[in-house]
Amino acid sequence: MERKAGKGWFVKKGCGFRDWNCVRGQSSPTMTSTGQDSNTTRQRRSRHSPQSPLQDSSVTLKRSVKKGAISCSSPNLAEVKKRGKMKKLSQATEEDLVVGLQGLDLNLQSKAQVGTGLVFDEQLNEFHCLWDDSFPEGPERLHAIKEQLIQEGLLDRCVSFQARFAEKEELMLVHSLEYIDLMETTQYMNEGELRVLADTYDSVYLHPNSYTCACLASGSVLRLVDAVLGAEIRNGMAVIRPPGHHAQHSLMDGYCMFNHVAVAARYAQKKHHIQRVLIVDWDVHHGQGTQFTFDQDPSVLYFSIHRYEQGRFWPHLKASNWSTTGFGQGQGYTINVPWNQVGMRDADYIAAFLHILLPVAFEFQPQLVLVAAGFDALQGDPKGEMAATPAGFAQLTHLLMGLAGGKLILSLEGGYNLRSLAEGVSASLHTLLGDPCPMLESPGAPCPSAQTSLSCTLEALEPFWEVLVRSAETVEEDNLEEENTEENEDEGPWEPVLPILTWPVLQDRTGLVYDQRMMSHCNLWDNHHPETPQRILRIMCHLEELGLASRCLILPVRPATDTELLTCHSSEYVECLRATEKMKTRDLHREGANFDSIYICPSTFACAQLATGAACRLVEAVLSGEVLNGIAVVRPPGHHAEQDAACGFCFFNSVAVAARHAQAISGRALRILIVDWDIHHGNGTQHIFEDDPSVLYVSLHRYDHGAFFPMGDEGASSQIGRAAGEGFTVNVAWNGPRMGDADYLAAWHRLVLPIAYEFNPELVLVSAGFDAARGDPLGGCQVSPEGYAHLTHLLMGLASGHIVLILEGGYNLTSISESMAACTHSLLGDPPPLLTLSRPPQSGALASISETIQVHQKYWRSLRVMKVEDKEGSYKSKSFTKKVPQPANSESAKGITAPEWKVLEESKGKATPALSAEESTLSQTKSETSKVVLTQDQSSESATREATMDQATSEETVGEAPKATTGEDLLDQTTAEEAMGGTKPIQSLLTSRTEKKTPAGSPVQKTLEAQTAEEESLLGEAAGGQDVGDSKLTMGSGDLSGMDQAIFYAMTPLSWCPHLVAVCPIPVAGLDVTQPCEDCGTLEENWVCLSCYQVYCSRYINAHMVRHHEASGHPLVLSYTDLSTWCYPCQAYVHHQALLDVKNIIHQYKFGENMPHPH
Repeated sequence: MERKAGKGWFVKKGCGFRDWNCVRGQSSPTMTSTGQDSNTTRQRRSRHSPQSPLQDSSVTLKRSVKKGAISCSSPNLAEVKKRGKMKKLSQATEEDLVVGLQGLDLNLQSKAQVGTGLVFDEQLNEFHCLWDDSFPEGPERLHAIKEQLIQEGLLDRCVSFQARFAEKEELMLVHSLEYIDLMETTQYMNEGELRVLADTYDSVYLHPNSYTCACLASGSVLRLVDAVLGAEIRNGMAVIRPPGHHAQHSLMDGYCMFNHVAVAARYAQKKHHIQRVLIVDWDVHHGQGTQFTFDQDPSVLYFSIHRYEQGRFWPHLKASNWSTTGFGQGQGYTINVPWNQVGMRDADYIAAFLHILLPVAFEFQPQLVLVAAGFDALQGDPKGEMAATPAGFAQLTHLLMGLAGGKLILSLEGGYNLRSLAEGVSASLHTLLGDPCPMLESPGAPCPSAQTSLSCTLEALEPFWEVLVRSAETVEEDNLEEENTEENEDEGPWEPVLPILTWPVLQDRTGLVYDQRMMSHCNLWDNHHPETPQRILRIMCHLEELGLASRCLILPVRPATDTELLTCHSSEYVECLRATEKMKTRDLHREGANFDSIYICPSTFACAQLATGAACRLVEAVLSGEVLNGIAVVRPPGHHAEQDAACGFCFFNSVAVAARHAQAISGRALRILIVDWDIHHGNGTQHIFEDDPSVLYVSLHRYDHGAFFPMGDEGASSQIGRAAGEGFTVNVAWNGPRMGDADYLAAWHRLVLPIAYEFNPELVLVSAGFDAARGDPLGGCQVSPEGYAHLTHLLMGLASGHIVLILEGGYNLTSISESMAACTHSLLGDPPPLLTLSRPPQSGALASISETIQVHQKYWRSLRVMKVEDKEGSYKSKSFTKKVPQPANSESAKGITAPEWKVLEESKGKATPALSAEESTLSQTKSETSKVVLTQDQSSESATREATMDQATSEETVGEAPKATTGEDLLDQTTAEEAMGGTKPIQSLLTSRTEKKTPAGSPVQKTLEAQTAEEESLLGEAAGGQDVGDSKLTMGSGDLSGMDQAIFYAMTPLSWCPHLVAVCPIPVAGLDVTQPCEDCGTLEENWVCLSCYQVYCSRYINAHMVRHHEASGHPLVLSYTDLSTWCYPCQAYVHHQALLDVKNIIHQYKFGENMPHPH
């Protein structure tokens, strides 16, 4: 005999699974075709007519996928033995699961310190510009902030720390002793001497108190580092001046003397043995000082989002562009998101965090997050000219609070509109204190310019971060152009007016509804049914054990009224279910058999009423301000329940009824986001709202190509809603088991959150089923309790924090209790625990996410940040080897441990990605270009970079920019030298351009084409010389056209550079010096690429070699005119033994003899 069960699983006689622990969702050879047909499936869920003769479920074919249906006959001896075995196995399996979950320290949150630290010292106002009262960086900045914090009562809510002075030894972690000593002498200079010294730097002033205040500012951040890492507080903010992120090893720059955040990172590594630090710089100016400090160090991940405008905006550095990703072992750990237009809004900044920063940060797993918190990107700031709001910065702060166990420190940088600066600091501090993020006024989606910038940055970083690998998603550009134009016209100009933010005062943060009476719903015929009354009891016991229940406001539970039920269910169905209260046991069993995967007992109706009413009561408490958020520990579940039918353990659709109830008490079509992370598709919820644009339904579930319960195609990604609700149904359909934290986070970052922020909900409801949890017998997936905590935290930035979790499925009593506890921790404001990702997202998961993105791109502009296929179809998916970032050899990076899955994949290649065959030319074999191995050590590269920098300027910064009397005048300078920023290497060979040829129609290529004309002056080229610190052009010997007017300098080439490894063997066919440019056909001044041996003209002709370098990343080129070799990343000429063969061949071709004195 076979026992047939629902939701797609079977139990045969003698099966050893405990508590019906057979894997639900696995297809069976005896499964009927009804599971593949959505129409038949929907009919199967409909209730039989009462007049129809009752049938035994054991012989009903359409019950072949039911769960919970059993034979009515009395158990025989074999059945009794079987149940005895199941009981023993139940105990053994439970013990195994408990042992497996012992490693999950979910009490970490309860151990975490609470409180937000604040350092604010009046001594920091004791310096100003002596010769320019209008200088934007002045004491009034801190005065405005203090007034705002006092007005909002924030000073009293924070833990105040006394500022301290940074010691010289601490400053020397980043700066040279000579530079520090020089700054120390400024205490004794008069105004004239101070002004003379200040004029040797860019955009700075000096005061006798500048040095002491800068030391105090750095020490303030170090005090917070000690407090956070010493578990005195959870997070903190340093309200300090002068700013610091432009300061470099031996150079003042851009109002900055010492680099506070950089010093703090090194201090945390040295004193507290922190191995991985994330630095986020959201100041509107690029923090080049911080970048240069760590661009070779894989222990520090640097992320900057800043105004760039193709290099026209200060500090005018090519190194500020998206193409710069770091050097040597630090490659991939520098991330730049450059804005190329003004007016960027909250949606643009949030998109950068969701699509780039958060995925990389979760893979990097920082132990401390430091923020260079400049607020000059806010509306009204005269420097930034952006349109971000304080609420937007609150969102960014919230997103960062999920990292590093909540260890987050904000250090004030820029911000020059006093009102917006004060409100930006206040909003960020509110968020650090745990207050909910305000709703965004006009969230929208990233603008086209932002989408292009993000796509370019993704292109540059993808080779270094597994989590950024994307399928070849395409956007039908022709279909979107008209829509984009209309959207852009509607947006219009932004007024520099900030919204007035309000912050709710809540005595109770999280509400909790639970009633033990819901346990009376039970299966009278099978004690081992997975939907057991113990589910909610075990959850509540665990919440009480952890002290979480006592931290919540326990709300009384009431039954749902008929009026509430009828908003989602038919009156006939409600009455039919009510009638079961008086039925006899035999009739109840037969009635349950009329539905799909249902059992009914006399208490079923009352329990379903209580579960739905509890959800409605919790929604009332949230919307009335009684609580901020809440959890509903209820059963039976509800998301499978249809308008007129029970289904899949569900009777009334609690989440759907709660959503309609929220709209009813609001008196309008409240925008509601329903996120369903139960492993089964919520077919009932989808059907109820499929034509309603006020409710956005997002479901992540196992689909298995239609073979997983509830079967059919209703859970497919192609299901998008209908009529006015088209586009408001979003299905992420997993087509296999073992989906885990990495897969769900990828869906959150790429799809769920972008759409959610664009939708801008006023209430978030979660169908919180935990059958995707690790250890669940039905889901077969691997989401951890920590993973659920992070998913919850990320949703809490929406809807002013109004989020309600309502229990759905989950059938392992241990994992369901741990998972709900983890979510409760997050709702209560505890930082999510550190999340260790054992692997990157599965390819199958990425395929499912990409499939949904492609379906919904036409409805949601926030999903258009991706690769764009060339209209001519030239884009091809390329296989390449990922670079596995290794710890630096420097002392600061010793002992760094990479994530486990990175170590396991080291065999893929430790240095650079392999070049694909498609990137080689016809005259070059794959074997000649397939491997590029970096062999030089750290010290060699450092020495080379310093030698290169010495040829350009005294430091690797803005170079010899013409001095301006004010900051704004300086920002308007666009000369080649200040844009060049010296000859600091700006891009190593090991970037994405080396690994993948950029498609001609991609955003990357379009950006390159748009930027070429403006950035050529920023990029030295072999025919065009190299900056040497003054305004005179340095020419190579091949530049003879302007000899009468030109001034020549003798250039000493580098004797070595790290990019010589890119020189490939000479093609068998040899070289043809007379070969024209492959793009324009010119014979004037051509160069040959030493990686692919393609020939292009110099920048002074049509600049096709410059474009070739930008597109391919090939670093070294050789002049057919004078045999000089130029390295683009090093911005220098190079002469080395490795170049002699190719030079000699060209020399023979031109002069008929070997080169004299080849060495």
